[in-house]
Amino acid sequence: MNSGARAAVFDLDGTLVDNMRYHGEAWVRLARRLGSPATREQFERDWAGRKSDEILPALLGRPASPEEVVALSDEKEADYRAAYGPRVEPVRGLFPFLEALRAAGYRLALATAAPPENRNLVLAGLGLPDAFAAVAGPELAVRGKPWPDIFLAAADLLGVPAPACVAFEDAANGVRAARAAGMEVVGIATGEPETALAAAGARFTGGDYEALPPACLAWLGIEP
Repeated sequence: MNSGARAAVFDLDGTLVDNMRYHGEAWVRLARRLGSPATREQFERDWAGRKSDEILPALLGRPASPEEVVALSDEKEADYRAAYGPRVEPVRGLFPFLEALRAAGYRLALATAAPPENRNLVLAGLGLPDAFAAVAGPELAVRGKPWPDIFLAAADLLGVPAPACVAFEDAANGVRAARAAGMEVVGIATGEPETALAAAGARFTGGDYEALPPACLAWLGIEP
């Protein structure tokens, strides 16, 4: 295993499933109801990976009470689940890639800003409810991405030092978060371009798991 990694820590949205458009559209619907001009592109570029209590004050342009954050977040997430729930499918190559990592001895974890209901929707829809030995969500992190908190929580749950983990991310904010945690990163360019993920610090990038370069697979120590 040339990477020296013992664990693989995956983001969920945009990394296991190509669903960021549905999140962005749900945020825009909420923004319009609240009279905000926020755009889908703004969410995907600037707010991806952040916690709702970080996004909503930016969207509202003012502080938000904890009760308001909960109510508005619940509204947005229910809207997202209704739109994306019937469409859950994996990023191309995900299933064999996870199997190859397991065969190579990696432990698997999730590090995601998604709330439990969203995580359950995706993992159940993919048929992977028990695929990850540890799941770190926003409830375990003071700050969302690009801060390292969620990735550090995932490593702690696994009992593996963060520098012995390799992270998989689709967003520049997520890449920065994993790098800040001390992890090497593989970027999966389902939304942001590979150049943006590389500029944020990803060691390797690909459009999906089948498109990762041979050098990445060799570095990970898995079969192509």
